[in-house]
Order: sequence, then C-alpha cells, then structure tokens
Amino acid sequence: MLFDLLMVAGGLLVLVFAGDALVKGAVNLSLRLGIPALIVGLTVVAFGTSAPELIVSVQAVLAGVPALALGNVVGSNTANILLVLGIPALIAAVPVARDLSRDYAIMMAASVLFIALAFSGQFGLWQSLVLLAGLGLMLGDCYLRARRERAGAEALEGADEGISGGWIALYLLLGLAGLPLGAHFLVEGSVGLARSFGVSEAVIGLTIVAVGTSLPELATTVAAALRREAGVAMGNVLGSNVFNLLAIIGIAGLVGPIPVPAEMLQLDLWVMLGASALLGLFIWFRKPIGRGWGALLLLLYGAYVVSLFY
Repeated sequence: MLFDLLMVAGGLLVLVFAGDALVKGAVNLSLRLGIPALIVGLTVVAFGTSAPELIVSVQAVLAGVPALALGNVVGSNTANILLVLGIPALIAAVPVARDLSRDYAIMMAASVLFIALAFSGQFGLWQSLVLLAGLGLMLGDCYLRARRERAGAEALEGADEGISGGWIALYLLLGLAGLPLGAHFLVEGSVGLARSFGVSEAVIGLTIVAVGTSLPELATTVAAALRREAGVAMGNVLGSNVFNLLAIIGIAGLVGPIPVPAEMLQLDLWVMLGASALLGLFIWFRKPIGRGWGALLLLLYGAYVVSLFY
C-alpha cells in the first residue's frame, strides 16, 4: 500500500508541474503566433488548466477503470465547492466579487444535463457528443460576453512577454511528456489503493484522486485568501466545474464507454448537485462565505467522504 501511496503522490506532483508548464508554453506560443489573447484565454488556458484531470480520465478509461474517471469529475466538482471554498473561508471571508448569476446558471444547467445523461447508464458516443455540444455553446457565450466586456490580456495566465522560443519549446515538451506520465502513476496507484482498502475505483476517484486534482485550485484560493484577494475564487470554481462536466467526460467518453455505477446514481451525483445548489445561496444574495459557513462546508464534505467508506 505504501508503494501505491507513493505512486499517487508522485503522479499528482508530476501532474501539477506538467500542467503548469503546458499552460505557460501553450499560452506564449499562441500569443507569439498572433492569436488574440481573448481566444487564448477562452481556449488554451481553459483547456490547459483542466489538462491534468482530462489526461487522468482518459488514462483511466484506457486502463479499463472508467469508474475512476467518473469519480474524479464528480468528486472534483463536489470538492471544488465544499473544500476549495470552505478552507479559504476559515482564513478570510470569500466574497462574491461580481455578478456571477449567469455563470452559476450555466454551471447548474451543465450539472442537470450531466445527471440526466448519467441515467442513460453510461457516457458513450452520443452522450459525449451532447456534452461537447453544451461545451461549444458555453464557449460561444463566454466569447460574446468577453468581447462586450473587452477582456484584456493583462491578466492572462501564463503570459510572459520576455520568454524565448527555446523556453516555450521546453515548457511544451515538459507538459506533453509529464501529463501522461503523471496520469499513469496516479491511475495505477489509485487502482492499487482501491484493492488494498477493498473499495471500488469510483470511491478512490471521488476522494483521493478528486482532492488531488483539485489541489492547484485549493492552493491558489488559499494564497488569495491570505492576501485578502479571494474574490476571484468563486468564479474560478464555477468555470472549473463546467469544464469538468462537459469537456473532460465529453472527451473521455469518446475514447471508450464510461458506465455509471448504481451507487453514483443513488448518492454522489445528488451530493454534487446539492453542493452546487447550496453555492447558489451566496451567489444570488451576494453573500460572502464567512468562517461559520466555511466550517459548515468542510463539515458537510467530511461527512460525505466518511459515508463513502461505510
């Protein structure tokens, strides 16, 4: 079991650094090729920051453990709300920095669509195409809104005007080589842990893998909270959850069918939806998540994780 834990930890570490390198290389290459920063932000950055979760899910399908892929996405969405927003709230109140009602409505629509498709029994070809069509509509909406708001390139993640072509190539190489390697370690270690604990791959995906792939978002949000700048956290969580549902399972489902375990239909999908609905209270009423609410979110997440093992 110790070896499996080391494989999971090592895989997560490689994924974090490889994902960051891929984003940095791809963003700077795109800008150097003259692609507008707005388009880069909506596509390259969005997909790049989700690359670790995507590669893990694809690797899980190829390795014959698709439940791990599904658990990763559903668990990550739940962790993004209860954990990623709960921990920083203990440090400083997480405010709703701007009107996020439209983004929240998109996330809820994606969640309901995902659950409806899950009741078909699996995410195969046609279910994946429906999810990817929803992703296309979401990206189109983001593009039109960003043009109206004249989103600039100054805050574009990974952009560096002074970076050389050699460094861009190195970042891309490290990212492209590191992501599948890290995913392989993570998936293999996770399967080993599932066997050691006598639980399903779905449970490992919902817990260890989900929390692990949410660590970059958690670290960023905690750092922002320490600087009293956690206002961007909620918008990032909404965007990440939409991409998890529509892009990651949409693409992984094209690689191979992803059956939906019965226990996920009975509990996990509804926990994800319930956490998403709870987030709506803060967004619709523009209410910050204070320490008391943060403690409640963490308590709910702890109770959910414990229920998975008993």
